[in-house]
Amino acid sequence: MSGDRPTLPPVQLHSDAELAREALASPLLARAALLARWAGPATRVGAGGELADEQLPVAAAHLGLADDEDGAADASEAWRIAVDTGLVDIMDADEDGDGGGGGGGGAVASDATGTVMAGENLATLTSGSPQDILAIWLDALDAVFADATAPVLEDLAEVIDEDGEIDFGALQWDPEAEAEFLEGVLGNLYLLTVSSGVAEGPVPLPALAASMIVPDDMGEPTDDVLEQVSDAMMRLDDQFRVLEPVGLVVYRPVDEALMAEAGEDGASDEPQPPVDEEDVTRYGMVGLTPLGLYGVRSRMLEAGVDAPAVGDLVDKGADTLLDGIAYFPEISARGETVLWLARREPATAARELLAAARGADRGAPLRRLRSQQALSLVGPEAEPAVREVLDDAELGGLARVWLAESGASDVPPPPDTMIFWLAIDTIAAQLDADGEPAELQDLVAGLTGQHSGFFDTAWRVEHPSTADVLEAMGRLHPDRKSAKEARKAAFKARSRSGS
Repeated sequence: MSGDRPTLPPVQLHSDAELAREALASPLLARAALLARWAGPATRVGAGGELADEQLPVAAAHLGLADDEDGAADASEAWRIAVDTGLVDIMDADEDGDGGGGGGGGAVASDATGTVMAGENLATLTSGSPQDILAIWLDALDAVFADATAPVLEDLAEVIDEDGEIDFGALQWDPEAEAEFLEGVLGNLYLLTVSSGVAEGPVPLPALAASMIVPDDMGEPTDDVLEQVSDAMMRLDDQFRVLEPVGLVVYRPVDEALMAEAGEDGASDEPQPPVDEEDVTRYGMVGLTPLGLYGVRSRMLEAGVDAPAVGDLVDKGADTLLDGIAYFPEISARGETVLWLARREPATAARELLAAARGADRGAPLRRLRSQQALSLVGPEAEPAVREVLDDAELGGLARVWLAESGASDVPPPPDTMIFWLAIDTIAAQLDADGEPAELQDLVAGLTGQHSGFFDTAWRVEHPSTADVLEAMGRLHPDRKSAKEARKAAFKARSRSGS
């Protein structure tokens, strides 16, 4: 049993069916599907499969964007996504000698540069499984991510080398570094979103940019670092505008009034509305959508990152469950446990949980704590299984606590050895789960207050964590005399065990 902490907190994802509906409703994929169904005999494409210039106004009108100044550009982008995701296929003219007959989707149009055909994935959008639809959406996300990390080319001719390739050196642009930066930003946004076990609200753009630039050990950022953060914000502002239409994020852009104050070129000379200096939202706010959480996690998994999700453990054994939820936030641990219990008979589940809670390894105390918490969700059906372990040296104390809290009758009183063993075990579990938070001081003070001469007995407890727990109690106890007694007891425990 590993007991290793996961790289990231678990995420509570929407169901595949819900996510698939969100994917179909995302503006970019919805537009791509509309254009794939719109393509007909008059559709003309360029050598790279792009819509011919004369087709763009018609495509924009079909999308309801005829009056939008960016309508043609949006139509072009939607068409490219349709091609990249297999909603349409482009067959070169020399590959289609009959003028465009073949293919399951049927020929739609033909010209000198190729034939536009309905792609296999177009039907998948209406008849495929949620997983099939999400796979298409992930392809769209890959294409949009590439767009977001591409350089802005003012004059393409100036950066084409003699071989006809883009000279990235002339652009002063590193594609790998750019992609790595945006992946890191999305990873940080994901972590900020799920760190408490529930999805939080949007994150201020300055905080997200700073998370990539400002070193963790830096106190007051230098002017140079602040300038880097500002540059990163402007860079991310452009990138999130690109990522929003695919449904990855909800984005409130940087306030244009802020740009005007900074003296950006092209800032309007018109009077700007007053702005609240304390309103952080004017600097941009970004949040991952439920679909975005799914998308970022999928990219992380593909990159080999451990990114757990609630529900991953439902088919695992109780030992894997207890180890897996050991360091989950409380709400995530409960959610995972509820799903696990739902697939099992209560009595069987209780016995599996108790059996998995045994052990003298380092992770055992926390497993027992998680087992007790899981049993509280089973209800009275667990009582027979719990009573079976009343005489167990490791589980007897846990069983008595559970029975008492459940209002059971005839709960036998625990022997003193069991009381002290359970006290050591409980503190060991808390230390493993949370370190030494201030809340643990109350537990430590309460235990020693309830049992006079606690440390005179505690150092003799046959538990692998006795010495470590007593040392921690010495650091945590608010009373100096008791803290000193705890440290002496820890010394005795180590001498006794020879460690």
